[in-house]
Amino acid sequence: MATATLPHADAATRWFHALSDPTRLEIVGMLSHGERCVCELQSALDSAQSRLSFHLRVLKEAGIVTDRRDGRWIYYSANREALDQVAAFAHAIKPGRHAGSCKTACCE
Repeated sequence: MATATLPHADAATRWFHALSDPTRLEIVGMLSHGERCVCELQSALDSAQSRLSFHLRVLKEAGIVTDRRDGRWIYYSANREALDQVAAFAHAIKPGRHAGSCKTACCE
């Protein structure tokens, strides 16, 4: 039996994995208010630098956040385009939108 694949399923897997951790969700929430220096995030989250770096790396690899270096400091921002894509994907799979679209014999 063939399975249907959703558009952007690979990207969605990365997005939802990155957003599946409470600390990473808190980071994204903080960044939704604007760019933050890594030291600000560390202080606000009361997190060890190594643990925060891990979470930021996961978010960055998923495309959820971006970074820029200014001297010895690194600043992080939410990637609005990626978050818009996450929202669009979630909206596209909203229950009930595709009711009656099954054309296989099992549903008749």
